[in-house]
Amino acid sequence: MLTAIVLIDTDAARIPEVASAIADIRGVSEVYSVTGEVDLIAVVRVREHEALADVIADKVGKVEGVVRTQTYIAFRTYSQHDLETAFALGLED
Repeated sequence: MLTAIVLIDTDAARIPEVASAIADIRGVSEVYSVTGEVDLIAVVRVREHEALADVIADKVGKVEGVVRTQTYIAFRTYSQHDLETAFALGLED
């Protein structure tokens, strides 16, 4: 499974509509409306590398109201359990 995090700038007046349209795209697992430099963050999960282009460039990038996207492809996933283990201090209760 490949995971990509897509930062999305939108027409500010259309954020809810754009978020909803992106959330409906197959391969998009989550869309967040966020504060900061971008309007939305989408998480894309697909089985094949080629599918990233299909979802991000051919679908997300063409949603009316999307101005720009910036994509980060994840190398490795760390679950909450893994993070707790990585940052444990070894102190007993």
